[in-house]
Amino acid sequence: MSRPRVLRAEWTKFRTVRGWVLATAASALVFVLLLLAGTTASNGHTQDAPALPTDSTGEAVNDNAYLLRRALTGDGSITVPVTGLTGELARSPGHTVPGVTPWAKAGIVVRQSLDQGSSYAAMMVTGAHGVRMQHDFTHDRAGLPGRPSTAAPRWLRLVRAGATVTGYDSTDGVHWNEVGRAHLARLGGTVQVGLFTACPASVEPSGSLGGSSPAVATGAFGRVTLGGAWSGGDPRQGWRGMQLGGDAGTSGSYPQGLSGGFTPTGGGFTVTGAGDIAPVVGGPSLGPAYTVENFLVGTFAGLIVLTVVAVQFVTGEYRRGLIGTTFAATPRRGRLLAAKCAVVAAVAFAVGLLAAAISVPLGVRRAHATHFVVFTVPHAVELRAILGTGLLLATAAVLALALGTLVRRAAPAITAVVVTTVLPYLLAISGALPPSPARWLLRVTPAAGFALQQTVPHHSHVLSVYTPPFGYFPLGPWTGYAVLAGWTALALASAVLLLRRRDV
Repeated sequence: MSRPRVLRAEWTKFRTVRGWVLATAASALVFVLLLLAGTTASNGHTQDAPALPTDSTGEAVNDNAYLLRRALTGDGSITVPVTGLTGELARSPGHTVPGVTPWAKAGIVVRQSLDQGSSYAAMMVTGAHGVRMQHDFTHDRAGLPGRPSTAAPRWLRLVRAGATVTGYDSTDGVHWNEVGRAHLARLGGTVQVGLFTACPASVEPSGSLGGSSPAVATGAFGRVTLGGAWSGGDPRQGWRGMQLGGDAGTSGSYPQGLSGGFTPTGGGFTVTGAGDIAPVVGGPSLGPAYTVENFLVGTFAGLIVLTVVAVQFVTGEYRRGLIGTTFAATPRRGRLLAAKCAVVAAVAFAVGLLAAAISVPLGVRRAHATHFVVFTVPHAVELRAILGTGLLLATAAVLALALGTLVRRAAPAITAVVVTTVLPYLLAISGALPPSPARWLLRVTPAAGFALQQTVPHHSHVLSVYTPPFGYFPLGPWTGYAVLAGWTALALASAVLLLRRRDV
């Protein structure tokens, strides 16, 4: 029998068994119902959460800091020594202790505008990562190491030439090192230039979860020097202070008794601020928010149902004694197994794609109805998560069918898929396991394939709790899928080998 005829015969066999068709429909239904149950459980939250700003790509960002700025037109430069970075960490209501978070920032910035999410380039000193040049939230380059002090200041400079902003650092204000260049296509003729201080929350991991508490930082700046078209007049005049973003963002409110602001100090300024200028990531600081992964939580339930269908698609013939007839009609057993795999993969992919395409917009509407923030990601990332859900279910269904072919009994095959794929995923995302075992399971078991649904970004210059309960997988989306595909290929190759060698 030719390949198309074998495929047609297997498809006919599948669609004429009412139980398999109904179970397939039920897998999509249970997928969506779990989403509805999960979002309904959050109806107790009634306070509106602030909408997250986005950058030009659509990625959610924090854009909160205290900014001492002035509008400047044309090309020019800003230079300043930073002589200190100190801070306060909130430990309990009304109680703070001295200290700075690792990514507390004090520096100079050139911004497209004062709108949150607008394009920018900045040079800064940090609490524990030395001098950095960052631009447009996701880009980060290292400069001089160490914290600044009066005896060992860090000199910072930004030079604007058209759409290009170049960052420099120096230990003496004479000898300069170029840290990096940023091409900011959205810069207009007039830009916002100034000093800023930001301080993200203090993140304290605890088990697999963790917590965060507000923090505030103060940067000590020396005399500001403006060059090029920006020079002229007294550089100490014309500065205006403002809280960029209106609050401290994901770091929470300022610790009690502290607030953002600036103070002239001789020839320079001290600037106190909280919040962060960086991409939004998951973890405890994200607060009352949903991610795309939350809307796809029903995947595991749909996978279980499709596993039962895929296993029954092959073991049912053994149980009913029809496998001999099938082999007589299709002597080439490898071709027969390939046709069965194609049918269950196509059906599972369609179910996953449809359920995910319904669940994501439905989840967004449910989140808004319960006054939760929706974590915004670029459209390409959201599309990958939706298509990846279909691919995940399709590959898992083929794995289930291959295991059913190997053992020829439904119960052991279904159990094997649940134990190796569904159970590790549930243990990891529920926080039932410590981070290390959870990450290990998501690296080596077929559950690694769930990484296809990950949309929460991991940025090295943003401190958070990067563990599975907050949507983080130890492997990237396609690497995780490769692990699932590898297990599936191994099971399928073994099934083909045994199918050809053993009797009916």
